Amino acid sequence: MLPGEQVDVLIIGSGAAGLSLALRLGTRLRVTVVAKGPVTEGSTYYAQGGIAAVLADDDSVEAHIADTLEAGAGLCREETVRFVVERGPECIRWLIEQGVVFTPARGEDGAGGYHLTREGGHSRRRIIHAADATGRAVQTTLVDRVRARRNVRILEHHMAVDLITARRLGLAEDRCLGAYVLDLQRQRVEAIPARFVVLATGGASKAYLYTTNPDTSTGDGIAMAWRAGCRVANLEFNQFHPTCLYHPEARNFLISEAVRGEGGRLLLPDGTRFMEEFDPRGELAPRDIVARAIDHEMKRLGIECVYLDISHRPPEFVREHFPTIYRRCLEYGFDITREAIPVVPAAHYTCGGVVTDLAARTDLPGLYAVGEVACTGLHGANRMASNSLLECLVFGAAAAEDILARADEVPPPPPLPPWDESRVTDSDEEVVVAHNWDELRRFMWDYVGIVRTDKRLQRARNRAQLLRSEIQEYYGNFRVTGDLLELRNLAQVAELIIRCAQARKESRGLHYTLDYPRPDDSRPPRDTVLDPAADAA
Repeated sequence: MLPGEQVDVLIIGSGAAGLSLALRLGTRLRVTVVAKGPVTEGSTYYAQGGIAAVLADDDSVEAHIADTLEAGAGLCREETVRFVVERGPECIRWLIEQGVVFTPARGEDGAGGYHLTREGGHSRRRIIHAADATGRAVQTTLVDRVRARRNVRILEHHMAVDLITARRLGLAEDRCLGAYVLDLQRQRVEAIPARFVVLATGGASKAYLYTTNPDTSTGDGIAMAWRAGCRVANLEFNQFHPTCLYHPEARNFLISEAVRGEGGRLLLPDGTRFMEEFDPRGELAPRDIVARAIDHEMKRLGIECVYLDISHRPPEFVREHFPTIYRRCLEYGFDITREAIPVVPAAHYTCGGVVTDLAARTDLPGLYAVGEVACTGLHGANRMASNSLLECLVFGAAAAEDILARADEVPPPPPLPPWDESRVTDSDEEVVVAHNWDELRRFMWDYVGIVRTDKRLQRARNRAQLLRSEIQEYYGNFRVTGDLLELRNLAQVAELIIRCAQARKESRGLHYTLDYPRPDDSRPPRDTVLDPAADAA
């Protein structure tokens, strides 16, 4: 694109939230979608399980709301939960209209012609899915639809550096005016002016050494919003998926919650089941309980993994329901129709994020946040399985509706200053970035993982602050690269995660600390909110 070329809506991120938003905006506005890698790369593409929505006759909006509130451990915003759940069926219909092909019904486990499965925390079968590759079906369909839109430009292999605000330009009334974006192939930064900017960048699970997420999940949107003056909330609630395949070559491959939903059993190395000792729901307990139980057993016995077994179901059933998992496990030497597979927990989902309202608006006028980057109040202290893609779709639609309603009253942004590289040089010490990246992810895993203590958190904060000062000095002296930008963002978000965890003097949902092992029931549960304005004061 031409330097300084203005767009109406700049969407940073190309998953289900960003792409559904682009499509919901219609054809009148000029839209640019920024994708850090190929447009298909991102957490949406790798989502296996499905999308939670009330579709069956024996289900209800109230039941879905109640399940979500219970999983959220008292911190869900009920208004948000109702807003999302009520709009679920329409979003599924919209996806079908776009061309997403969901798995057809088999026997009694279906509704409206589609098969529904059940996952942890759900009291009903309400997960509509495309076999065990729902994210891939949604992502590829939306990409095809967006590519067909003449008013939408997709910038692949581009990465946002920072948001541009009116305050930084010395203007009286603050507003988001666009963003600086790095072309990762040409290594050139351009300013993109926009009347509206949407963060759809996903979460920050790459802050941890072991994660199910792709390499793009580096907390970019959370860090950029914080630097632009937006509040963040509840970042202490990092969801660890209980079952990531344990194999040295199986990088980031999770085993879907639906495997347990269809009868999969968690076993110790001697074949003993253990989940019912931790929760009467057994393997269908919410993810935080399952992950902590596995972590407890691994530490108690000194073992490297536990095992997940679905081999008691008929082989045809397993292959038909989980074709992707079956094929991938075979590549690593495991036949899930005949044997249990080794699994461990891994960082999976960021429940907190940038504070937004029901229209996806942040604290900064003109800036929206949709999907995992946002803290809407839906997930509370623990995300319930398959509510994440639903949240992407609902808030993508809500943001589009609000932008369309405001489009005629928001003027074009003023000319933006070009990116200044006059006082920087090319780095001759890229090894510094690699070493800092490794150190960050290791201490986050060791000290800010599934089980925490005050001492561990303080150690992590000391290291995070030191790393941030080193990275900032590096950032100020050398030309930016994708690796440096990701490290800068991860270091910022890691410190925010630690600060949120230190502020919560209780165990609740995904935040478990040995120093405060029970919930604080002496007062109503409260969000952990950090405000950059308070830091600056």
